[in-house]
Amino acid sequence: MYVIVVGGGKVGAYLATLLLSGGVRVKVIEERREDLSILQRELPIEAVLEGSGTDPLVLEAAGIRQANVVAAVTGADESNLVVAGLARSEFGVPRVIARVNDPKNAWMFTPKMGVDVALNQADLLAHLIAEEMSVGEMMTLLKLRKGEYSLVEEKVHTQSLASGKAINGLDLPTECVFAGIIRKGNLIIPRGDLVLQPDDEVLAVIHSSEMAKLAAILGPAESH
Repeated sequence: MYVIVVGGGKVGAYLATLLLSGGVRVKVIEERREDLSILQRELPIEAVLEGSGTDPLVLEAAGIRQANVVAAVTGADESNLVVAGLARSEFGVPRVIARVNDPKNAWMFTPKMGVDVALNQADLLAHLIAEEMSVGEMMTLLKLRKGEYSLVEEKVHTQSLASGKAINGLDLPTECVFAGIIRKGNLIIPRGDLVLQPDDEVLAVIHSSEMAKLAAILGPAESH
């Protein structure tokens, strides 16, 4: 795996550090001298390239034709869009990720502009807050399909609608399936006739629009 990170500020430097620690080959492109000096101290010398990520010649020098992923994470949305467009249209990079700094510009970060995944920090934060407010004790373990579905975990509350009932007797959301039940440290395959007990940990794959309904089934009944 080879990843090119355009933008060596705090976000780019942290991303590169995480990838390198995971054994991924990384090249960070940065043109600002103050950030370059920090990168050169914190990262291997071969992982840093001086130049502008909006320059096709610099991207060529970084080995973009061999890159599996390009992440444009500069502090300027226009630069990130230029990088994304070049990566996709000029060099055919399989996966392009771009950072959205100003939420008002999010509408431009689309596949047509070369962006596979737009990282809109303000939008992500707002959704996380809304999610925490709506699903109570439910914990999101993994996002799937760009956040459309999630793998979640929640304990069966003693006074929940699910406590003491078989799975096939629950009015589960349409876009929801139980993936596993953890009971006293043991993983149980969730057959339809399995009766849920208080403190069972339910692992479920569910659409984001249905999470509140699942929380209402597994959480305390009197609070809904």
